[in-house]
Order: sequence, then C-alpha cells, then structure tokens
Amino acid sequence: MPTAPSPALPTPPPEIRANQHIYSDYFDEEFVWELDKNILQLLDRVWFRSELVGFENYPQRNNPDKPLIFASNHSGMAFPWDAMVALSHLWRKLPNLSDLPRPLSAPMLSQSALMNPFLVRNFWKRCGCVDATTLNFETMMYYREHNLMLYPEGVPGIGKGFNRKYQLQRLATSMIRLGIQHRTDIIPFYTINGEYLNPYAYSWDWLNNLSKKIGIPFIPVGPIIFMVLLQPWFFYMAFPAKLTFVLGSRIKPYELTGKAHDEISRDEYEDLSSQVRARMQAEMDAAVLRYGQRPYRWGEIWQRIRENWRSFPFFLPFAWPALFTEFEKQYTEKGKRGIRLDLTSPGAWLRMIWRNPFTISFFIPILGWIPIAIRGYKGHKLGQKM
Repeated sequence: MPTAPSPALPTPPPEIRANQHIYSDYFDEEFVWELDKNILQLLDRVWFRSELVGFENYPQRNNPDKPLIFASNHSGMAFPWDAMVALSHLWRKLPNLSDLPRPLSAPMLSQSALMNPFLVRNFWKRCGCVDATTLNFETMMYYREHNLMLYPEGVPGIGKGFNRKYQLQRLATSMIRLGIQHRTDIIPFYTINGEYLNPYAYSWDWLNNLSKKIGIPFIPVGPIIFMVLLQPWFFYMAFPAKLTFVLGSRIKPYELTGKAHDEISRDEYEDLSSQVRARMQAEMDAAVLRYGQRPYRWGEIWQRIRENWRSFPFFLPFAWPALFTEFEKQYTEKGKRGIRLDLTSPGAWLRMIWRNPFTISFFIPILGWIPIAIRGYKGHKLGQKM
C-alpha cells in the first residue's frame, strides 16, 4: 500500500525566511574539527578535565522538526571557557553531530575581536554561535540541522559574582514562549565548578555599565584584576577547575499551561519562568553537593601533566596566545587543512612566538594593551548596535 505523505512543514513568516542566512553565514565545521584536534583536546585533557554526567542516554527530539533547547547556568565572572569545553567534549562524543547544540551567545562576544579568544576573529560564530537576539532565536527554531543551546540568565548571569555563583538569575521568558509555541522540550544541564576558572571575582553594576561601552560585558574584580594590566594574556585566563556538566531532567513547557503561546500574558510568562527556574535551581543545588566540593583536584592535574609532559607548555595558559595565534595563521591566512601543530618538539613554543611576534604584546605590562586594543577594536565602532 502507498505510504501517506509526510505532513508539510509550516512555512516560516517572511521576516524569519529573510533571516535564515544566519544558519550558514559563519559556521565552519572544518574549523571546529581542526580547532578541537589541535588545541581543545589537549586543554581539556590536562587543564579542564571535563566530565559529562548523565549524557549517556543523550536526549532526542520530542518534535523531529524542531530543535531541542539546551539550557545551562552561568557560573559567573570568567571568560566563557566552560561553554567552549562543554561543546567540544560533546563534539568528540556524539556519533551524530546533528544532535550537537548550536549556541545562542551574547552579541557582545562578537562585536569586537577582543572578546574572541586571543583576537581570533569571528571565533564564536565560526564555531557555530549565533547572536542571541529575539529574531535570531525565533529563526533558529526553524533550523533542523542542529539543536540549540543558550544560557537563559543572559549577561546578568555572567556578571553575577562569586558570591552568587549558584544562584540562578531571572530566566529569559523567550525560552518558555518558544518552547510552548514550537512544542519542543527544554533540556537543562548544569555547569559545575566553572566559577573556579576565575575564583573570588565580584561585580558592581556601575562598573559593568562602563565596561559595556567598550564592548566588554563585565569587569571581574578579583585576585587576577591587576595581572590583567601587567600580563594582558590574563584577560583570557582560566584556572584549572575540573569542569563537570550534569544533565538535568527534561522540561516540557507546553505542559505547564493549557493556553496557546499567544494567549499567555507577560505576567503568566514570568510565572512559568519562575517555575522552571525553581526546578532548575533544585537540580543544580543537588549537582553542586555531589560534584562541586573539590573544584581543582590537584592530584589529578599533576597526574595529567606528567602523562602529557611532551606537550609542555601548551596546556598552560601563558602558552595559549601563541597556540591560538599559530592555529589562526595556518587555518585562515595560509588556508591549510589537515593541520598538525607541533606541540612536542623542544622549542616549539618559542618558534611559534618567533613566527607570530604580535603575541609578545600579551606579555608586555600595561603598554602591551595598546596594540591588543588596536587590533581588537579594528573595524568596530564603539557603541554601535550589531
């Protein structure tokens, strides 16, 4: 007997169709493969030692035509190594890369090269990030190739300070609204120990409001703030916290209400968001009790360093400026593919610096910030909306 035809997919509204170029504007899967192979695998293996908990039964779509919405907490006050490590670990683990989430990221991360790791231009977008605007979020809900990932606390979650590290801030109601509208599930996961990438850093709103004017979402005031002036590479610094990502229980937002998405008032959305926040907070508190009591595990770090001593010093943060710069030079400037960076021969780090003399700027006290700022803000008008 002939099979019934598949139901036609709903046609996106005109403004969504006009915006669907964001699916492929920058995303470069080959860039991600090469980056992970040459850099992130080593950093994760030795420095971050990430662990995925509960991901063995990886969540599958309840609605095959709509992406799942993965949502995590911000630990606060650190450069977003936690998101980078989580996605690169999943990239290596998942047999089907269509299950991998593409992140919605704060637009400030892409407005200047300064907010990209070691000035690698369009780093976040080439890795699959899309600016977290309302239109982009709605457009990505029609994207079938990958799932989505977001940090629903937004910038306030990044800058909430060490004292509030595991206190979920207000969650974006757009996550709830689009989950209801498209009848797709929210998959929470909890980032544990990420606050120890830059520990004991605190935040003041007045200072963050000033920093946003120069394209920096927040200023973490803590032990390393003076080192950022004396050694600019500390701007991207991460201490060796063991990053643990704990999968939470699936949330079906469309089952929290009997109304259609366009019948729900703003106050009702706020109430639904509070319900989801309370549920995520309880699960995260339990994950912290189990996995967040020994954030560094120094014995494990020392063991990993001994096992990977041939790659010294590239797993240490002071070597990362040359490492990222050399990768960018080979991939983008020279157009090489199948890159195999030399990370084991004697003097490899010094040779990278010799080939990329700009990296010396990251080690020059105070004055080193002049060339870094010039390159970091090249082509970017401060205050312009992106």
